[in-house]
Amino acid sequence: MDNLTGILIVACIFVGLPWVIMHYITKWKTAATITTDDEALLEELYQLAKRLDERMDTVERLVASDNPDFQPPRLQHDRSIDNVPLRELEEMLAEKKGERA
Repeated sequence: MDNLTGILIVACIFVGLPWVIMHYITKWKTAATITTDDEALLEELYQLAKRLDERMDTVERLVASDNPDFQPPRLQHDRSIDNVPLRELEEMLAEKKGERA
């Protein structure tokens, strides 16, 4: 009976314990990733933000055309420095789509 107990203890230490550890490591890694639903929601929110930015530019141009003294608080329409974050995000989205293909 002592040999059986020793074999069981060794099996638990060298087989069971690493299996449990690897199992939960895998669970933690999969839980930390973004789901496809989350990606779709982020894409939709990005498109909405882009449309709102374009609308805001249009409103600022219309007000500026009616009132020459108007100085918009935001950066001027279509200045390259104003659109840097959008370009970076578009590049990331393009890379992500390229990985899927």
